[in-house]
Amino acid sequence: MADNTTILKLGGSVITEKDDPETLDGAALESAAAAVATALAEDDDRRLVIVHGGGSFGHHHASTHGVSTTEGTRDHVAVTDVHGAMTTLNQFVRSRLHERDVPAVPVHPLSLASRDANGELTLPSDPVETLLAEGFVPVLHGDGVAHAGEGVTVLSGDEIVTSLASSMAAERVGLCSTVPGVLDDDGDVIPRIESFADAADALGSSDAPDVTGGMAAKVRELLAVDAPAHVFGPDALAAFLAGDDVGTRIE
Repeated sequence: MADNTTILKLGGSVITEKDDPETLDGAALESAAAAVATALAEDDDRRLVIVHGGGSFGHHHASTHGVSTTEGTRDHVAVTDVHGAMTTLNQFVRSRLHERDVPAVPVHPLSLASRDANGELTLPSDPVETLLAEGFVPVLHGDGVAHAGEGVTVLSGDEIVTSLASSMAAERVGLCSTVPGVLDDDGDVIPRIESFADAADALGSSDAPDVTGGMAAKVRELLAVDAPAHVFGPDALAAFLAGDDVGTRIE
């Protein structure tokens, strides 16, 4: 994969109203789409993969059906509800990008990925790499995933990001969140994290009120990626795409 590959995660809480089921934050999504369009227009060689979270779409249905990254279901209605909500959100994201002439195309992980009985993820990157090579912007999303012995569990956008970043040797990784970075106990941004111990006191456990874990889980996964990763807020998205160091750098 070319060196100029960036993987960008748009947090579900950024682009949706997470407390209101299946409700977009239209202004935030349009702002993110504009930043992406500008960055691509300014760099013809850039290869960009976008991953978005579930927000009030996927998380709502997963919670309703009791499905998480570890608790699975064999109920086809539950699987369809979660996946359907995520494909709807994916369409909203792509439509905003299409309005700005970004050649975004969907990649649905439920049809592509799987977990073995030990929970190890297999997510082939070949389709994504081929789409990039053909000039498209693949847009993936948190989804259900076939899980041996569990039926279907939740696959978080964060895990998709780290899996693709490793298999594709991405140059940069960015997680656009609702906070300006990883925060310390005083609410200040931690500029750099090189080991989990650097932020352990502030992060605590990985528990969070959604089905895919909180900031601690994100940091642990990003530390395992070879490429430098940044956690930042929506106001820093354009700067990240321009190549700047923003928010918290994790490496």
